[in-house]
Amino acid sequence: MVLPSVVVVDDAPEVRALVRTVLEVSDQLTVVGEAADGAAAVDVVADLQPDLVLLDVSMPRMDGLQALPRIREVCPTSRVVMFTGFAEQGLADRARSLGAVGFLEKSASLTDLVETLLDAVSTGPVPVSPTLAAQTDRLDAAVLAEHLERFREVFEDAAIGMATMTLCGHLVRVNRTLADLVGRSVKDLVGLRYDTLAGADLVAEPLRRILDGEDVVRVEHDLVGGERSVVATFVSVRDSRNRPLYVFLQMQDVTAQRGAEEELRRSEERFRLLVDAVQDYAIFMLTTDGIIASWNVGAQRIKGWAAEEIVGRHFRAFYPPEQQESQHPERELEWAIRDGRYEEEGWRLRKDGSRFWANVVITAVHDADGRHIGFTKVTRDMTERQEMLNHLAAMNRKLKNAADQQADFLAVTAHELRTPVSVLSGSAKLLSEHFDELTETDRAELFESMGSSALRLRRLLDDLLTASRLQSGTVEFRVSSSELAPLLAAAVSRAQGSNPGARITMSVPPDLVVDVDTDRIAQAVDNLIDNAVRHGTPPVQVTAVGTADGVEICVSDAGAGVPAEQRSQLFQRFATGQRRTGTGLGLFIVRELARAHGGEARYEPPTADQPSGAFVLALPRVDRDVA
Repeated sequence: MVLPSVVVVDDAPEVRALVRTVLEVSDQLTVVGEAADGAAAVDVVADLQPDLVLLDVSMPRMDGLQALPRIREVCPTSRVVMFTGFAEQGLADRARSLGAVGFLEKSASLTDLVETLLDAVSTGPVPVSPTLAAQTDRLDAAVLAEHLERFREVFEDAAIGMATMTLCGHLVRVNRTLADLVGRSVKDLVGLRYDTLAGADLVAEPLRRILDGEDVVRVEHDLVGGERSVVATFVSVRDSRNRPLYVFLQMQDVTAQRGAEEELRRSEERFRLLVDAVQDYAIFMLTTDGIIASWNVGAQRIKGWAAEEIVGRHFRAFYPPEQQESQHPERELEWAIRDGRYEEEGWRLRKDGSRFWANVVITAVHDADGRHIGFTKVTRDMTERQEMLNHLAAMNRKLKNAADQQADFLAVTAHELRTPVSVLSGSAKLLSEHFDELTETDRAELFESMGSSALRLRRLLDDLLTASRLQSGTVEFRVSSSELAPLLAAAVSRAQGSNPGARITMSVPPDLVVDVDTDRIAQAVDNLIDNAVRHGTPPVQVTAVGTADGVEICVSDAGAGVPAEQRSQLFQRFATGQRRTGTGLGLFIVRELARAHGGEARYEPPTADQPSGAFVLALPRVDRDVA
């Protein structure tokens, strides 16, 4: 009698040897061939055309689910019985849909193995064989069954997706969480290749690494449709000889996590763009040790360093040498840690070594767990503001000086007015009340005093009015050609009339002519002579000489001259000297009137030829013959 022929396909040599021995000693079946994977099985079956094929499910290169339809194609008469360690009804149904006539778990007894194959030859498809836990008579069968049931409960109720896979990537058992995650039923997923879920040939690389000896391979990818992102963890399940039997899969939905991470990335990118776009502030990060870790456009504009030049250096590079030597930068970080932030204004250095006035804020940065991870540093260039403040301070000082000068001027002017006013009022009262009692000489002296005081008041008022108009730019000039000698002679006469007993000499060539407003120049000469009479030592000398550029009028006296420390203020408004006499407007008016005529006024310090020094009024000259 010819026994039914069988080809045994399993990647474990010891399993093939055991099955071959069992079948041969049964004297009911004969093993005509073997194969270690699905691809080899197809070739062996095509060559031997056996009655039966005992086909393992999980094998490298090509698993049983891949090989089954090809075996049916090369040998339609062969009946295929799936031989697997997976106890999954959905897998049996999938195998039958591909053409298997039986489904036998490796946990079944060896007697069931022979009977299942014989039934497959004689009667066709047979029901799934009972598991080892249901068939064995061992004393620990109940305990094993209980543990298996608990494993199934954990597997099915797990909060993350779980599945078992063949070494070629076919799903053979799937829990409800994974099915819900991918949007399919458990039944639809059993027998599918994992790539169906990933939408690409993704599973090949993890399986190759597992076959090469890795125990765990983790891959992140999008599911088909692109709406969900998952992390798939492939874990190798190995036999006692460390050979991979199948793959355990865990799938975790990270869509929300990745969405949050992407939003955080976009938020950080927006913040980075915002910081980089700020040009008025230097904004950068420091490590806990003060090393520069980031650099924005504003920092480069204010400090001069490009990012590649400064990132990685200590921020003390921005401080002047004296602050570096005193460890001031390091103390700033200590204060920022102590108080949370530190702010100051001070000098900082640019790349080129120039200094700028900076407002600096250093803030200690801590992570979510409260650990100190570094500092933020914000610097603003306040040089313009500081210069403005300095300018304002200087202006305030000038205003205060001007106010002080104004007060002094008013006090001095009041004093200057008081004397002639007192003379006028006193003389008028005497003449009014005692006219007949006074001698002719007394009355003449009183009238002379009144005239002199009135002239003094007039000159004072003229000076005040002229100074005011010069300040506002409203002085009107009536320029004409005038001989200088008569103009100076009249000035000397007025001075002698106002100051009886004053000794004044004059030396002026007769041919000097000037284009001036005679009234204004007369006022300027009056002020120079009056200044010499009141502050100098007799005699006062008035001279005039022609120069290449014009005419120079010199007024000098026999005194020691103006002290050196007062010379720079001689022609300033309200300058009254140490004795604080006069309004302080006389010489100011002289200079301004001279400049208005295109000339100048100056003081020449004492020399050997002129021991007392001299005040000089320079004016333009017109040369002509005098008849």
